[in-house]
Amino acid sequence: MAEEKSSAGKLRQKIRFIILIVSFLLIPVTIFYVSPIVIMMGAAEGIVAGSMLLFIALFIISLIAGRIWCGWFCPMGAWQEICAPVMKKTVKGGWRNWIKYVITILWLAAIGFTFLSAGGIRGIDPLYGTVNGISISSPDVMVVVCIIFAFIFVVSFLTGRRGFCHVLCPIAGLMVAGRKIRNLIGWPALQLSADADLCNDCNDCSRACPMGLDVHAMVRKNQMENADCILCASCADTCNKGVISYSIRGR
Repeated sequence: MAEEKSSAGKLRQKIRFIILIVSFLLIPVTIFYVSPIVIMMGAAEGIVAGSMLLFIALFIISLIAGRIWCGWFCPMGAWQEICAPVMKKTVKGGWRNWIKYVITILWLAAIGFTFLSAGGIRGIDPLYGTVNGISISSPDVMVVVCIIFAFIFVVSFLTGRRGFCHVLCPIAGLMVAGRKIRNLIGWPALQLSADADLCNDCNDCSRACPMGLDVHAMVRKNQMENADCILCASCADTCNKGVISYSIRGR
């Protein structure tokens, strides 16, 4: 049974990584749809851009599935996991993790102010900023995108594994807010659960976590809920004792 779980876990992580790689390779098409900057550009013209529609959808998803987008589909997250072999340290807790929340609040306030300055919402354009749906349509745009991803790499290299997700990403702040609302109200949602009695303290789960979380401590404290958990299930699929698993539960 343990071997079957191990094989299934390895397969799930291969599928997850393939999805992330595809997400990264689709950046020339999709990057404007995940851009906070494009949202602001559209707001300046009173237009709800495709990126804003996606962010609204991600907030709704976070109400029932937490930050699963970050763990399975985000191209910026994919880039950080591709670069993971050179990211040797984990992000230290404390004030660094609060920066993304400040950025998210300021960004949301700026969007609201920009729409008001433009006279309100005047239209919806899912393809706003793209050329026939394609984001990168010129060498100049490609250079800008390369600079953005170089910046993400530098932040992660300096701060730790998935450092951009921990410290600066406004999508993370938005989805954490959705998760917190779910936790407060307590309706059933996707989460990780653990049976601490099965744990043999090997610490493999913590080493496998792409966010650098101390999963072993979370298991031992029976506190699997963590704002920085991206529900990738790397910890569950590394554990050969079946300690951690997905579940759908209320508070």
